[in-house]
Amino acid sequence: MSHYAFIFARGGSKGLPRKNILPLAGKPLLNWSIDTAKAVPIIDRIFVSTDDSEIAHVAKSAGAEVIYRPEELASDTSAEWLSWQHAVEWVEKKYGKFDYFISLPATSPLRSETDVEAAIDKLKSTFADICITVTPSDRSPFFNMIKHTADDLVELVNKTDEQVSRRQDAPKVFDITTVAYVTTPAFIRQGNGVMTGKVTSVCVPKERAVDIDTQIDFDFAQLLVQKMEQL
Repeated sequence: MSHYAFIFARGGSKGLPRKNILPLAGKPLLNWSIDTAKAVPIIDRIFVSTDDSEIAHVAKSAGAEVIYRPEELASDTSAEWLSWQHAVEWVEKKYGKFDYFISLPATSPLRSETDVEAAIDKLKSTFADICITVTPSDRSPFFNMIKHTADDLVELVNKTDEQVSRRQDAPKVFDITTVAYVTTPAFIRQGNGVMTGKVTSVCVPKERAVDIDTQIDFDFAQLLVQKMEQL
């Protein structure tokens, strides 16, 4: 079976400008995902989808193939799912059909190859359409997440029959991470988004689930890398 890795890295980023190629511990953020893909023996090809010439150069230098993304698929408002569909179509035209699509966003540089392998194995062992990665959430809609009501008061996002007085007693909830998404080209062609099919998951420790969107996220990732290097 063929397993292709995809990294979607557009040039525009309002939260952290040029984040996809910012140097994290001396290495462009994009390269962390490429290197992880290279470390997974089952992955046959690595593609970077981008609209940006500098990102394309970094990707090629790191050993990835580049899919040039149309401008209309690289705006702030464009759904990444459409870029997934474009990438699948591009690859199948060039190389023919393939079996598994593995998205490794550049924003999760601290993932390990075992996280990726776990997600691939989980999808193969279930009847799900897609496997996502999650991490335990610090906040719970059953305990300490609120929403405003029409009369300008607040209430819990999710109410239960019995009041939850301790976070430990609330139902377990998880944050979706960008560590890995594993699915098939067929689901991408037919679906409309990650959560539109049967979804399974694997849980990733918090220290490997950092999702970089802002400068604070980036600085935190730098600190974690430094800490790991000291061990």
